[in-house]
Parts: sequence; structure tokens; C-alpha cells
Amino acid sequence: MARIIIADDHPLFRVALCQAVLKVWPQAELVETETVAGANVAAKAGPADLLLLDLHMEDSDGLTALLDLRHEFPALPVVVVSASEDSRVVSACQSLGASGFIPKSADLDVMREALAQIRDGDVWFNIEATESEEDTALFDKLASLTPAQRRILNLVSQGMLNKQIAYQMEISEATVKAHITAIFRKLGVVNRTQAVLVAKQLDIGLPEVKSA
Repeated sequence: MARIIIADDHPLFRVALCQAVLKVWPQAELVETETVAGANVAAKAGPADLLLLDLHMEDSDGLTALLDLRHEFPALPVVVVSASEDSRVVSACQSLGASGFIPKSADLDVMREALAQIRDGDVWFNIEATESEEDTALFDKLASLTPAQRRILNLVSQGMLNKQIAYQMEISEATVKAHITAIFRKLGVVNRTQAVLVAKQLDIGLPEVKSA
């Protein structure tokens, strides 16, 4: 029996996703959550066949959640379900390893078609992706960061000092410095300002327009 994780903070939209999933996997076990943390717990709880992921929830705001989940569960297909239909967001999701991108404006039949194609081992991106060579290189660099490095980069983006980051993450200040050095090297930057500008590319097209 298939096990499908649905991570979206809109109860009504989760209902729509459940309906679409059950048309493709009639006997599926559905695991619903409204946070990225919940999706992580569900994925660790047992083998899953698919994760449907909203990019903008209470504990996420951008592509970082996709990066972290792909890193933590590389064999788990992740399909982004988003209200943003920006072609760069679609391209970024494709570059960062998503198996598909389903816009929230899609009707039930389109969702079913997308899920059936992904079930059969294919990918599904029906919005034309536009990504320059520069974008491709950028997302490759961001994808090379470890989850800890992405968390530190996020805290740097919030203006935290090394001492504050060390306290927040319960690691030594020397470890923070080592991570930041590695971050600069991987991103090809020389200071915090440049690193923050690169990090902001993970939020392209976001936050999403929430439906009622």
C-alpha cells in the first residue's frame, strides 16, 4: 500500500490533494501535516512513496524546505504544490531535485494527471521553466550547502553575529566560523553581504498568495 505525505497548511487544499491522490492510489495511506517539521517526522516514521510539499508554511518560506528534505530523504520523490506560478520558481524546483510542480490553480483532473505520471516514474512540470546558465550555477551552489550551513546562512541573513548563531545552534563559535568559511567558498562570495544576497534567491516568487 502506498504511503503519501501531504504537507500543506490549508485544510481545504489538503482535502483537494487527498482526493487527487486517492484517484491515483485508491488504497493509499495518507499522512497529513501543516508544517515542514511534521513532514520530516512523517518521512522518518516509515517508508513513503511521495511527499507533496507546499513551499510556504508556518515554519518555511521558500525553497530551503525543498533543499533540506531532498538532502535528508534523497530517495523520496517530492512534488512542490504552490500558489506561485513564477517560471523561475518552477525552474528552481526542477534544478533542486523536485519530481514535479503542481500549481494550486490546477483542477482535480490536472492534479490526477500529474500524480499518475509521477507514480509511473516520470516528472511533471507543465509550466514552461525559464532558467539562465547563471541561475543554474546559482542553484547548484545553494544545493551544495549542508542543512547546517543553510541554517547558519539563514541566521546570518537575519543579522545574527557568530556568537549569537553559536548560542542558537548550541555549537561553538569556532564551528560557526568554520561553517561560514565553507559557505563563502561554496557560494563563491567574500563577505556576509554577498552571501545574504545569494541566499535571498531561495525566496524567489515568495511569499505565496494564500487562498481562503
